[in-house]
Amino acid sequence: MKFSLTVLQLSGVLDTTRGNELRREISGLMANGTNIFLLDMKEIKLINSTGLGALVSVMQMVQKANSQLFLCSISDQVRMLFEMTKVDKLFKIFTDQEEFNRQVLVILNGDKKG
Repeated sequence: MKFSLTVLQLSGVLDTTRGNELRREISGLMANGTNIFLLDMKEIKLINSTGLGALVSVMQMVQKANSQLFLCSISDQVRMLFEMTKVDKLFKIFTDQEEFNRQVLVILNGDKKG
């Protein structure tokens, strides 16, 4: 299976406005063939309840399209929010992009060769 990866660098506050933008951006990228997404959250300072809902919505949208969504570089504050709300169970979260590359891209590139 051919894969197309897009890394999105999120920053600031993930709220209603940014959550809606993220849904539209992911939807557009999927329409153009992207089927693997990595959301780098290194620069996210705060996620409110609607931002959290947007992430869950994006995950559902991606799964319905038989695509994959991963997160990386989340802060301790965001990790605590994810754990308290059990959202951490929905996402595969990597320490950083390097860990994602080691664990996911190596597997995908191996599958591509086979």
